Amino acid sequence: MSIYDNGSELHARRRFLTQLVIGGGGLLLLPSWAVASQRLQAVRSSANKENSRFVFDLEAPLDYKMFTLEHPHRVVLDLPRTQLVPGVSARVPDGSVVQRVRFGVQNGYDLRVVLDVSGPVEPRVLLLPPAEGTASYRLVVDIPHRSVPVMTQAPAQAPAKAVSDSSTSAPQQSSAFRDLVIAIDAGHGGRDPGAIGPAGTREKDVVLAISRRLRDLIAAERGLTPLMIRDSDIFIPLRERTNIARRNGADLFISVHADAFHNRSARGASVYCLSTRGASSEAARWLAERENAADLVGGVSIAHQDEVVASVLLDLAQTKTLENSLDLGDRVLRRLGYVAHLHKSEVQQAGFIVLRSPDIPSILVESAFISNPAEERRLRTAAYQQQVAEAILKGIHSYYAARAPSGTRYAMA
Repeated sequence: MSIYDNGSELHARRRFLTQLVIGGGGLLLLPSWAVASQRLQAVRSSANKENSRFVFDLEAPLDYKMFTLEHPHRVVLDLPRTQLVPGVSARVPDGSVVQRVRFGVQNGYDLRVVLDVSGPVEPRVLLLPPAEGTASYRLVVDIPHRSVPVMTQAPAQAPAKAVSDSSTSAPQQSSAFRDLVIAIDAGHGGRDPGAIGPAGTREKDVVLAISRRLRDLIAAERGLTPLMIRDSDIFIPLRERTNIARRNGADLFISVHADAFHNRSARGASVYCLSTRGASSEAARWLAERENAADLVGGVSIAHQDEVVASVLLDLAQTKTLENSLDLGDRVLRRLGYVAHLHKSEVQQAGFIVLRSPDIPSILVESAFISNPAEERRLRTAAYQQQVAEAILKGIHSYYAARAPSGTRYAMA
């Protein structure tokens, strides 16, 4: 609940600001009583034959939302808990399909950016980490000059697309960059139904539905490629799941589950990473089998190293992987907190076998308690399944905005 949900005066302020935003009319700065966690520091713009590009410089990563509207055509960008630095404006470049850029307040403390465009467009957006020698995160919005056919259905949020932050050239071809492979592991399957809810809902079914939605979201992203560990009702042994991810060069491993407990009042979503004990036992297994191992850890084979060198390599790889896993898990958990009650407010650690790859950051998402009647009903809905998938994707975006691998679109300067 917002801190502004109490008090008639604050209600009136919020209504007044919302009316100003909807009605348009130039620049509107966030008031001093608004709660903002960061500032929009600058807006840069350019245009070429293909696109108009707007680069929004921010102090920190955030969960932005972009969608399009018709009658008239607009691209809307919502930046939660963001304040506009006084004096900042957006120049519209010559030859652009963008006619003007307006700023306003949404929900009392969120910044809304409205780009009025001359026709229907499909904007592409990506949050990039600070370039070398700078401190600002960059939210890059590309608007193609070619109009798209007008849809008869209600407008939907355009899929986010990865773009470069070059202000003088069109986005480069995807072949110039390495796609990041996201392994999606729908828990259980086949003869293993997983937990079963009071109304008979099977965990293996709902987590497959969530995983497929996550797959479709990732597939719509330039720079990301989904890898489904299972895409049907089949049984796959736990260790084989991580093996599939490693054989296909996965950069992240996300296992999707639904929790259960004998007390039906237990509720909420959780995120798990591997425990230190689980990492230690896995390292011992790898060391014991290193002569037969063809796997690589951090790009270096341990198969023919002596025990001391192999142990050091494993320790270094696992330490970094656990650090990255905890960071990814925290970012996904925070996004889940916007759409679900959290069972635990911090990332938990346990010895799940599917999380034991020593060089792939891995998390396990418990989407809700299927043993809770209310949450079981929610798990069965397409709306909640989509919300969970979108929360995971936002966590992935946030993670790569802060930890962009070289050679990928996230690392573009």
